[in-house]
Amino acid sequence: MKVGCPKEIKPQEYRVGLTPNAARELVAQGHAVLIETGAGMGAGFDDADYTNAGAQIVTDAAAVFAGAGMIVKVKEPQAPERAMLRAGQLLFTYLHLAPDPAQTDDLLASGATCIAYETVTAPGGGLPLLAPMSEVAGRLAPQMGAWALQKANGGRGVLMGGVPGVGPANVLVLGGGVVGTHAARIAAGMGADVTVMDRSLPRLRYLDDVFGGFRNRYSTAGALAELLAEADMVIGAVLIPGAAAPKLVSRAMLADMKPGSVLVDVAIDQGGCFETSHATTHDDPVYEVDGIRHYCVANMPGAVPRTATIALGNATLPFVLALAGKGWRQACKDDPHLAEGLNVHAGQLTNLAVGEALGRDAVTPGSVL
Repeated sequence: MKVGCPKEIKPQEYRVGLTPNAARELVAQGHAVLIETGAGMGAGFDDADYTNAGAQIVTDAAAVFAGAGMIVKVKEPQAPERAMLRAGQLLFTYLHLAPDPAQTDDLLASGATCIAYETVTAPGGGLPLLAPMSEVAGRLAPQMGAWALQKANGGRGVLMGGVPGVGPANVLVLGGGVVGTHAARIAAGMGADVTVMDRSLPRLRYLDDVFGGFRNRYSTAGALAELLAEADMVIGAVLIPGAAAPKLVSRAMLADMKPGSVLVDVAIDQGGCFETSHATTHDDPVYEVDGIRHYCVANMPGAVPRTATIALGNATLPFVLALAGKGWRQACKDDPHLAEGLNVHAGQLTNLAVGEALGRDAVTPGSVL
């Protein structure tokens, strides 16, 4: 199979879908690899790294899309990229369709088969292709929130760890999954006073048993209102696989928060878990609503592309090899967890959670295999 990797064109996105090591593995298994010139530069990989791995460098994205049967990316295809997709082509990348009807319409119209990293599952539970970026985003969230808390950046002027005689920042993390756990660990490591909220008692017990340095609370409306009033920073880390994120903090609730406090919405790819959230970019990451600073960058791991690209590549490579070697249909038949990633096929929506979020008809992946 010819596997293509274009340069990412989303603003301030420096990751790349295939590393040179991934290209080398594909070539060793008899596949051709097409890489758009400069695709890896943001992550520290130059064209020579790919040619040394046996890949072919092509001049532009159009050559990648025209020549490859399978496209591997990082972020959801932007409008110019969606226009280059064709019937029968396979797209393997993050999609996050639930809050994005325009992208959904274009992918359906293309006739392509689209497998989303974020809905591929694992035998033991969890989302193996979302986890590495969740780890990166979770660890970045307190760092970005601490920057936004600085007075020069419009925040309250609170230092995360405080100093002797002055208390630390109060950080509330909504969600105790991968993002929330990593966010809490880093915030606690910075010296902040951290509380994690979740509705899963087994997860709260796990956090209590395994991690020190932060507290946990069962999530109720009353507990959330109490902790919001005390928080200097709130990190939204709630995910429902494939579906839109629940809106946990309404605009009215902002009135009870401290002026200049910060909301960091890591769930913004799935629509965000604060009512007042809308996606921002690394170019202009923060905005204010009712005196509360909002950091809602939709590709947070793009800020550390070297780390993020290698981490993502480690997770995606076995699936890329399976899809290229067997074809998407056989690979999904052989691996029902990969089949859960099938979101679009030949003009049909094949993820029920996405269909529900968008109010569209959808079928199960199994119905098209």
